[in-house]
Amino acid sequence: MAGTKLEEATAEIAALVRAIAYQQLAGAAATAIHGRFLALFDGELTPEAVLAMPERRIRQSGMSAAKAASIRDLAMKVVDGTVPLARLGRMPDDEIVRRLSEVRGIGRWTAEMFLIFQLGRLDVWPVDDLGVRKGYAIAYDMAQPPTPKELETLGDRFRPYRTVVAWYCWHAVHVARSDA
Repeated sequence: MAGTKLEEATAEIAALVRAIAYQQLAGAAATAIHGRFLALFDGELTPEAVLAMPERRIRQSGMSAAKAASIRDLAMKVVDGTVPLARLGRMPDDEIVRRLSEVRGIGRWTAEMFLIFQLGRLDVWPVDDLGVRKGYAIAYDMAQPPTPKELETLGDRFRPYRTVVAWYCWHAVHVARSDA
């Protein structure tokens, strides 16, 4: 059982590091930088390994100063218990968002994407995601995408499966783009 928790924690820190690395970068560049970063750890990406790695080496992988600081802050917050990776999956969504948002460079949107894509949560409604807002407008034939506040209310009827609706909204945008 302990091995399973360790594997989950390793996967979760890897997913969060990936989220930080990919922020505001084109896919190919982000993939290259993220790959060079992971190579620094020879398959042993742990919070302790990140903290032991000199920031200069992290920056040499292509990470910006801000991203290096974010990754180190994530590692520190895992070590000090602010982000308890081993039990994160058993926590309520709001608590996970709150804890992850304490990490430099991780906001609500990144935390919600973690809930959806890493933890497989079914009732996440990322109202700040432009793709979800645009997709909702397409699906419901609205002239303009709803504001985040409007979308929050509109999503209530889809509980407890708002993540599924978000997937359909993202897909609606992709379908609309392919028709253009």
